[in-house]
Amino acid sequence: MASADWEWDDTLFSGAAAYYQRGRLPYAPGLADVLAAVLKLDGRGRLIDVGCGPGTLALSLAHLFSEIVGVDPDSGMIAEAKRGAAERSVTGKVQWVQARAEDLPAGLGTFTVATFGQSFHWMDRDLVAATTRDMLQPGGALAHISDVKTETRTVDGLPHPAVPYAAIEELVRHYLGPVRRAGRGVLPQGTPGGEAAVLVRAGFSGPQRHVVPGGQPLERTAADVVAGVFSMSFSAPHLFGPRRQEFEADLRRLLREVSASGRFSERRPSTEVFVWWKDPR
Repeated sequence: MASADWEWDDTLFSGAAAYYQRGRLPYAPGLADVLAAVLKLDGRGRLIDVGCGPGTLALSLAHLFSEIVGVDPDSGMIAEAKRGAAERSVTGKVQWVQARAEDLPAGLGTFTVATFGQSFHWMDRDLVAATTRDMLQPGGALAHISDVKTETRTVDGLPHPAVPYAAIEELVRHYLGPVRRAGRGVLPQGTPGGEAAVLVRAGFSGPQRHVVPGGQPLERTAADVVAGVFSMSFSAPHLFGPRRQEFEADLRRLLREVSASGRFSERRPSTEVFVWWKDPR
């Protein structure tokens, strides 16, 4: 688990779903093309996206599979995913299941590919990895997808100031305390890494690592930045209780001080894909 003392609870992303699509930075363009090439996707096969959130990843891959199942424990995320599927006219080929990853296989059948988009660290990873491997067809693959955490992204040459992330984090700490919040508990050490060891223990072979280059300029409004803050587990709306509006007012004031125009420049992060195979390659 993420921490010896931390236990998952259903408030982890409570209230965050409505802010997610607007607030989160997009994956690097070309992610779907890289996955299609590496996994030899041809529009057939079944995908399970575990911890699917509002369907960001699953919907971006919908054209590569005949059927998609998204699993997430948060009812708000599932509602947003259904809305997104309707907007893209793919409702007929996707199924959204409100459940924890630990509840799998949940009678969902077998899959050619399983994806985890920045979600695996919230789970009982050994249990979920073993179950997922059992749910994959022979030759199936698990793709672990996340932003590249090690790159420096400057806004040099871009028209607006950078998002003041350090000052925002300080404001969140002022309201919520110095220890990172997560649902009803805290994560003093942050979320765990080392997923490679977990997946090897579960019997996967690999990984193959692929980086989809980011760096493309984005323009973000103050409202986008506020949405980004409320989309995070450690600053989800419910954590602020009755001080939520007071926090948002302080946050918007901070953003106005940095950018009078209310506009910010940012660059897309690069996206990192680790592909693990059910059978040795």
